[in-house]
Amino acid sequence: MKRSAGTSKSGTDQRVEQRREPRQSGAGDVLFLMAGSEGSPGRTEVRGQLLDRSPSGIRAEHGFPGLTCGQIVEFRINGSARSRARVVWTRIMGARVETGFFILR
Repeated sequence: MKRSAGTSKSGTDQRVEQRREPRQSGAGDVLFLMAGSEGSPGRTEVRGQLLDRSPSGIRAEHGFPGLTCGQIVEFRINGSARSRARVVWTRIMGARVETGFFILR
């Protein structure tokens, strides 16, 4: 049986790679800034670690489970200029949270 490119060899984990752009391993600190909500006015600041990046997105690990799909955040990587991104997905694994972002130009 022929496998699609990027498909796992394991019979229990058959995911097809769907990324359009190659990822580059990333390292460094990421600071996320989010507008407050009705229950918490002001801005929320979350610190995390960059895991990887592509020309149009980043993936980061942090400890804030409150990010939701579609939410817009500002971010800085290693103190660089602020950019904006939209939350695409969030995976919560106990105290560890991983989120994928689409960078807005």
